[in-house]
Amino acid sequence: MSVVLYDTLMARRLLLVQFTVVILFSAAFCINSQKWAISALFGGLSVCLPNALFFLLTKWCRGGSQKGYLAWPFFIGEIVKIALTVVLLVVALAVFKAEPLPVCIAYLAALVVQIVAPIVINIFHN
Repeated sequence: MSVVLYDTLMARRLLLVQFTVVILFSAAFCINSQKWAISALFGGLSVCLPNALFFLLTKWCRGGSQKGYLAWPFFIGEIVKIALTVVLLVVALAVFKAEPLPVCIAYLAALVVQIVAPIVINIFHN
C-alpha cells in the first residue's frame, strides 16, 4: 500500500519505522560480516528511498482542484517508485556486488513493515 494513502503524520511515522528496521537489520547482519551489513542496508534502502520519494512527489502535487488531477501524481509516483527500486537493486547487486541473501531479507523486512506498521501505529494511536 502506498505511503500517501495515509495522512502526512502517519506517512512520516511509517518511513521512520521502516528506516529504523533497515538499520536494525543492517546491524544484525554486521555480526556475520561488514559486507553483509552493507548488503542489508542496500536492500532496505531500496524500499525506503523510493517510498520517501513517492511521499514527497505526491505531497508536492496534491494541491490541484481539477477533476482527475489527483490520480496523476499517484500514477507518476508509482512509476518513479518502481523504477527507482529496480535501479537501486541492480546497483546494489551488480555494481557493488552485494550479497543477495541479506539484500533480499532486508528488502522483504522493509516491505512487511510497510504493511504491518500502519496497523500497529493505529492500534497504539487510538
